Amino acid sequence: MTDSTVSRQENSPKRPNDSNGEFKRLLVPETSQPEDERRESPPENQVLNVEEDRDKTYDSVPPFSWAKLWKFTGPGFLMSIAFLDPGNIEGDLQAGAVAGYSLLWLLLWATLMGLLMQLLSARIGVATGRHLAEICRNEYPSWARILLWFMAEVALIGADIQEVIGSAIALQILTRGFLPIWVGVIITSFDCFLISYLEKCGMRKLEGLFAVLIATMALSFAWMFNETKPSVEELFIGILVPKLGSKTIREAVGVVGCVITPHNVFLHSALVQSRKTDPKEINRVQEALNYYTIESSAALFVSFMINLFVTAVFAKGFYGTKQADSIGLVNAGHYLQEKYGGGVFPILYIWGIGLLAAGQSSTITGTYAGQFIMEGFLDLQMEQWLSAFITRSFAIVPTMFVAIMFNTSEGSLDVLNEWLNILQSMQIPFAVIPLLTMVSNEHIMGVFKIGPSLEKLAWTVAVFVMMINGYLLLDFFMAEVEGFLVGFLVFAGIVGYISFIIYLVSYRSSQSSSWSSLEMSQRVVSTET
Repeated sequence: MTDSTVSRQENSPKRPNDSNGEFKRLLVPETSQPEDERRESPPENQVLNVEEDRDKTYDSVPPFSWAKLWKFTGPGFLMSIAFLDPGNIEGDLQAGAVAGYSLLWLLLWATLMGLLMQLLSARIGVATGRHLAEICRNEYPSWARILLWFMAEVALIGADIQEVIGSAIALQILTRGFLPIWVGVIITSFDCFLISYLEKCGMRKLEGLFAVLIATMALSFAWMFNETKPSVEELFIGILVPKLGSKTIREAVGVVGCVITPHNVFLHSALVQSRKTDPKEINRVQEALNYYTIESSAALFVSFMINLFVTAVFAKGFYGTKQADSIGLVNAGHYLQEKYGGGVFPILYIWGIGLLAAGQSSTITGTYAGQFIMEGFLDLQMEQWLSAFITRSFAIVPTMFVAIMFNTSEGSLDVLNEWLNILQSMQIPFAVIPLLTMVSNEHIMGVFKIGPSLEKLAWTVAVFVMMINGYLLLDFFMAEVEGFLVGFLVFAGIVGYISFIIYLVSYRSSQSSSWSSLEMSQRVVSTET
């Protein structure tokens, strides 16, 4: 045990133990770092002061305030964008076209599972004052940290390609085919400079932009919902009555697999840093967690409704038709136009506006997440515009290649989207396992370490989602992989992949054991003194 560890424990606040009258140690989350490792504080205009009475000390959690809830509102809605990206929108429309309303119950429960993971991400950010990538940098050995960073970047690139392509498709729709997809990719790539400008203007300006984009999506898809008039009775039955057929398993896997995106797990723990909360003030931290729970739940309710609108529209229009199995993000707008025609506001362009809002909002949050991931894992300090440019370049270069190669074929873009979904699904363990490892570690979380029941629930959800994605991965490779050499390389990759997962899980177990021993030794010392 190091001197700094002993010092931190000796200075931890104490509270009475009601059962035996003795004093029991109450660990405060580990927030301090050595001066040479401490990161620079973000600019003042990027951090909102939510504690008007900061000098006042509370013996319990401060009372609820609508005004304060408004101050905490923002990070959850930025986080919810990942539930509304073009990849998710495509999963929604395919689920509706192939399975009708029957998978809406799964969409609801998948959203709740995603909410649980995002609340844990916010919890670790608020309780420690650091985001997940920074904590991983400090807790894991160098080789594991670099590998986790690489996996996070791969997942981010896969998501970004889908998001940029989605925006480019929307621009192509709105310009009546005048702009080819590769030109749309170039236009979309400049959003990295927009985010840098808005960051300098203040966090509320950035959050205001996302509010406009989310409202645009909600209005566009709600308008389509009203225009197509899906069956309300069938919709409620689909939400309340679980049903899963053998022909809809693939779509069901897609619905569940989209709820947890690796970069979003890292992002939310960083977004909550935009509200100034002292991690050493236990009641203040609990207050912030309460507000973030309300705000995140409201944000994901909005995202659920938008996803529901999309699924219901395509269930109404294409379930049981010959187009159901061939519909995708590229041709969905044209199918809608053929089905429902024009009018004062042609549905094709309403679809294009909603898709553009989804693509633009998700690409900006992707750029934002990339900054935190790169700076957190690698401990890099650079200008925000340069960080955003580098992060965007990681995705734009492969996206340009993809746009040029796949521009002429709708079917090839859909196949590409399947590969990208697989790529992102493979990275889920490398975000979720570190999250659950850290949030259940008392050394890191102090009194905000999750309890045994919540920990079991979180691991159950994580294992379930990883098994679902494992099924998708196995099904995809069995259908696509041919030849001995390719099969051998895939097998070797799978062995390495599983070995790293086993290492992360075993590292969790070894850390839990070591810190349990540490606490036991502290209790012995306390008793002897």
